[in-house]
Amino acid sequence: MMPYTYILINFFTIIICFIASFDRRIQFNRFFGKFLLSSTIVAIPFIIWDIWFTSKGVWWFDLNYTLGFKIAGLPLEEWLFFYCIPFACVFTYYCIEKFYRPDWASAFNNLIVFTSFIILGVVGFLYYGRIYTLLTVIVTLLTLFYLHFIAQKEWIGKASLVYLILMPGFFAVNGILTGSFIPSPVVNYNPDHFLGIRMGTIPVEDAVYGYSQFLLNIYFFKKITKNEK
Repeated sequence: MMPYTYILINFFTIIICFIASFDRRIQFNRFFGKFLLSSTIVAIPFIIWDIWFTSKGVWWFDLNYTLGFKIAGLPLEEWLFFYCIPFACVFTYYCIEKFYRPDWASAFNNLIVFTSFIILGVVGFLYYGRIYTLLTVIVTLLTLFYLHFIAQKEWIGKASLVYLILMPGFFAVNGILTGSFIPSPVVNYNPDHFLGIRMGTIPVEDAVYGYSQFLLNIYFFKKITKNEK
């Protein structure tokens, strides 16, 4: 079963959301094509980032946990990761917004953005020599700056709330990938390139990286489906 570890992580991440997409009350299956388009737009720069970091040894993969197929230095499962995780995230956001409408969370937009700028700015300034930390800070700050000050999106608070709701899933998926519950990590990190602060086995940068990726997936999905009811 070891070579199926990563592919099964992707499968179990997406399968419940995929089946629920066909529920007549949800009908998220109507958006499959547009989701693939929006997630591909986001995936391209993140995959380039992934390929670069893998080639430089910032992180690397234990191929014993994969099927052994590689594209541009990345396991096939890693490519699928950039669609499976966003699918579960966007689906969850779509359902929460559709059925619960947590518009009250938008009141926290300014607080979230300015707090993030202060914390991430300080971290980036102090640890600019750690490439994973620095690039994660830069990408997240640019994402928040664009969404809040240029695009002026009012849903940052709602998206941040959903991201918090998704945290148990984040800890389950990233925990396994970084070595929780299995003998060794699927993804290994060079200690010279990140803070070394872990949440269990998960580098804290992963949570911030995931947040920026999540926000961008929501942004492009909303933009592409803006005329849909």
